[in-house]
Amino acid sequence: MAISKPSLLPLLILTICLLSFSATSQSLDSTSTYDGPCPALSAGASSCPIRCFRADPVCGADGVTYWCGCPDAACAGVGVVHTGPCKAGSSSAGLVPREALLLIHITWLFVLGFSFLFGLL
Repeated sequence: MAISKPSLLPLLILTICLLSFSATSQSLDSTSTYDGPCPALSAGASSCPIRCFRADPVCGADGVTYWCGCPDAACAGVGVVHTGPCKAGSSSAGLVPREALLLIHITWLFVLGFSFLFGLL
C-alpha cells in the first residue's frame, strides 16, 4: 500500500499570494513621503521674519536650534532633524556652538555682576 503525500500545490499558491501581498504593501509604503517632524510648508504660507509668541524649538540640519519651530527653520531654508533643541556640540558652524558661547557669556555677566555687587572689582 503506497502512502500518498499531501499536495504541495496549495501551500505553494498560498506562499506566492503572501509574498505578492507583502511586496505591494512595501511599495505603497515607499511611495509615501516623510517630511520629518515638520509638515511641508508652502513658500507663500509663511512670511519671514516669524513672529514667535511661544517657544517651540526644533533642531535644524545645520545644528542650530530654531526656537520658533518649523516656520523659523523653513524661513532660514534649513531642514529639521528633530523636535526639541539641538544637543550641545551638534553644530557644524564653528568650533564652539552658539549655545555654548551664549552660556559662557551669561556666566561671565553673572561673575562680573557679583564682583561689582560685592566690591571685588
